[in-house]
Amino acid sequence: MILKKIALVGALLGSGLAQAFAPQTGTWIMTSEVNGKPGRGLAIDVQDNTLVMQMYAYDASGNATFYMTSGTLANDRYSAPLNKYRGGRYLGSGDLSGKEDGSAGTVSMRFVSGTKGFITLPGEAEKEISRFNFAYGFDPQGLKGIWLLSPLNSTTPISDFVRLERTLAPTQDGNGLVTTAEGTFGCEYQVKGTAAGAVVCAKVTVTGRLQYGYQFNYSVNDGEGYYVSPSSQVYLATMRRLTDRAGTGTGIVLKSETHDEAAAPAIDPNLLRLAIESVAAQAE
Repeated sequence: MILKKIALVGALLGSGLAQAFAPQTGTWIMTSEVNGKPGRGLAIDVQDNTLVMQMYAYDASGNATFYMTSGTLANDRYSAPLNKYRGGRYLGSGDLSGKEDGSAGTVSMRFVSGTKGFITLPGEAEKEISRFNFAYGFDPQGLKGIWLLSPLNSTTPISDFVRLERTLAPTQDGNGLVTTAEGTFGCEYQVKGTAAGAVVCAKVTVTGRLQYGYQFNYSVNDGEGYYVSPSSQVYLATMRRLTDRAGTGTGIVLKSETHDEAAAPAIDPNLLRLAIESVAAQAE
């Protein structure tokens, strides 16, 4: 039974291992300031080793304003001027270009995971910041959708492409199992035990025999963690939510014909073949 196999995978992995990370791109918040009312927030993007952070906040008069900083992220730490701007476009204006209006001081950040860190703003003590997950809960409903789980093991070039849609009873350490329609692949968020705070997945045969499993942490549409092979070897793995539970794609190009006005652009097989042949020729 797949519920028992989830517990077995969690026991094999335990609390997990350390691995490298980069701050996840998206909306971040001051963890202690979230109270359901308008407040301050951050938009963080990291590409290669360059970090860009925009902060929306208020000035001493109570007017909404924003700041921006950019520079190099090294060893999970960042420090640079927090710049101010003025004179740009406003709602209904014509062509106006903003310009820098000095610096509020130095902003420093240090990250302890891809979704948690600490920030020191000018004139303030260090505060915790975290990736803002405002739609997906850590429950069975938050796991529903199509996922791609990929072990980073060159000797096992396989991935699992699964639609998690059926909700079953919880295991002793989880809060509700979500499986594929046929029930041979299932995942569950763990709320206690050695894997508390992580998702544990199991792949079983139609007779219920465990084949392999995963354990990972996720935020919004991305996850990182581990794959447990049939021989109990552990490898790094990445996870990506490809659609939400309604079937809407989470990518950057392909669109759902059901939920979007425009479908993915048509591909000419002949032009695609010529492009592939050209790339292959350059690689020879």
